[in-house]
Order: sequence, then C-alpha cells, then structure tokens
Amino acid sequence: MRLAALMMEIPVKKFALLAAAATTMLSLAGCGDQSGAGGTRDQIRAVGSSTVYPFATAAAELFVHSNPGMKSPIIESTGTGGGMKLFCAGVGAQHPDIEDASRRMKKSEFDQCQANGVKDIIEIQIGVDGLAFAESKKGPGLKLTPQIVYEALAANPYGKGPNKTQTWKDVDPSLPAITISVFGPPSTSGTRDSLAELILEKGCQSDPAMEALKEKNEDEYKATCTRIREDGKYVDSGENDNLIVQKLGANPNAVGVFGFSFLEENKDTLQDVPINGVQATYETVSTGQYPGARPLYIYVKKAHMQAVPGLQAYINTFAANWGPDGALTKRGMVASPEEQRKASAETVRSLAVLDGSELK
Repeated sequence: MRLAALMMEIPVKKFALLAAAATTMLSLAGCGDQSGAGGTRDQIRAVGSSTVYPFATAAAELFVHSNPGMKSPIIESTGTGGGMKLFCAGVGAQHPDIEDASRRMKKSEFDQCQANGVKDIIEIQIGVDGLAFAESKKGPGLKLTPQIVYEALAANPYGKGPNKTQTWKDVDPSLPAITISVFGPPSTSGTRDSLAELILEKGCQSDPAMEALKEKNEDEYKATCTRIREDGKYVDSGENDNLIVQKLGANPNAVGVFGFSFLEENKDTLQDVPINGVQATYETVSTGQYPGARPLYIYVKKAHMQAVPGLQAYINTFAANWGPDGALTKRGMVASPEEQRKASAETVRSLAVLDGSELK
C-alpha cells in the first residue's frame, strides 16, 4: 500500500517517461546483441559536424526542458566525416544514435553503414547554412570568386604543376599584394567537403579541360580540383570554428572559412568576404543566392528509435523549432524554404528511411 501511495505522488508525465526508459533500455540491449555487443543506454548520443553542434545542443536544452526526468543528450563535435565513421560502425548501445552533418551523406558512407548492419537510416534536413568566408574588420576588404579561391588554394591548379602563388595579387591583379593565408577546416569536416564541392570544384571548372578530365579519369579530376596545397598557405585549424575566429583577430590579413552562424555570432569583430559579389546574409543563404549555401542534416538510426528513451521526442524538438521564428534560427541557423520544412516534418512523423539511390 505504501509503494502504491508513493507511486501516486510521482507526476504522471514523469512517471510515464521513466517507465518508458525502463522498458526501452531492455530493447536497446537486444539491439546491441544483434551487432554482437550487449549493454544498455538511457541517454541519446549524437556525433558529427561542428557546424551543426550548436543547434544540436540547443535542441538538447529544449528537449530536457520539455521532458523533465530525461537525461540531456550527449552531443560530440567530431566533424561530419569522423562522425559518419562512428555512426556507420554498427547498431547497438555502444554506437551513436544520430549523426549531425553539414553535408549530405556520401554513397560510400551509406554503403559502409549497410555493410555494418545500419540498414534503416532516417535523413532529416534541419536547416540551411552558408560556407562563409570572413576576415577581421581590420582586414583588406577582399572580394573573391570560386576561381580565385581555387587558384589560391589548389595543390595543383588545373593539373599544371604545384601551386607557386604567394600573394592574392599573384592570383588576380585586382587584389592586394598580401600573402595568401587561409584558416579553414580539416579533411574530416563537412565544412571542408562543402569548400571542395561548392567553391573549389566550381573554380576548377572554369577551365573547360577539367570537364574532359572528369569524363576520362574521375579520381584524377577530384584530386586536381579539390586537393588543397600543404605549404602553409592553408592552415588546417581543427574542428573548433571558434579557434578560426580567434586567429582572424590576431591575423588581420588572413581569411577564415567556417559556417555562416559563426560569422553571424562574431559580426562585432569580423566582416564578410563576398563571393561572386554576393555577401553571406540570412536572405542570400536561405534563398540559395549565396554560392556557399548548403543544407544541414541529422541522420538517425531507425533501429534505435524505440530502443533509446526520448529519441523521437528529441527529433520532434528540431521540427518544432526550425522555422523562421524558431529557437534554432534564433541561435543562428537559417530556416529551410517552407516546402523543404514540410517535407522534413513529414519524415520526422513517418520515420521514412533513406534508400541511398540519390547519394553521390
């Protein structure tokens, strides 16, 4: 009788969540056993993009506030590429539930997931970001194009030999004779992939011979168009974009490459470097006018949906807050166009899985 009386004192919502946690932890143990590892977990775990990280942590805060008694999700900033390796390693308690990504999953990553038993993957576009180029407010006021960025940073521009340019003026006579110095993301970052796809490849394609090379030898084309020089002109600054912001403060003539939200958060010390004459603003990024605009995603294991307490509620939190006036956009994320938001909301509701046929 005393136990029954105590149970009645527990708020209904909290009791329901705790009861669900107890039940679903058993499910996760079974999920883990399928991949050869047991164990349980009562806490959501996400890995991946440093760009998505602040939005994932904001969603975690909102989730905890709306679901008292639930543990806060563990969000790890590993970079999109590094996160994909962890996400695709298997199903079960020892593997993350969510991959935060600043680019779309690659076909090779999807295939790796499938090979490791991660069969049903839910892809949700949560918003849009811009691959921003910025400099200190004390900087020279550079204006760049994909072609200029490619010719300044490519290891072997157009396949014609090692990059020997030293200053921006060496690349384009209209630019100042300032030493090329770019702080950017590492190879494990989705931001680096976006730099390659949205800027470097576009610049590389200004030479008609590159299209023929692509038809003849895809691997050589990729290396020619996306491999970055390693002589110190481009400095790999790790997965912490705030570190790049700090370096720009100490190096007024340098350029930084990072997510648009970091530019927005540091407008007091940084200024945008326009690409093709278009500045990175909320409007130009959301409409796709800005050359560096890119979608942001989360990938979720369907096998974990019932097994991990609160996972559905956590992804619901994204959908409830990704609109133009939502909490996530107030943190710096750019809202996707309305039609895309509707499609993403339907995916959150139906938990439809990715078939992989459209991936590259």
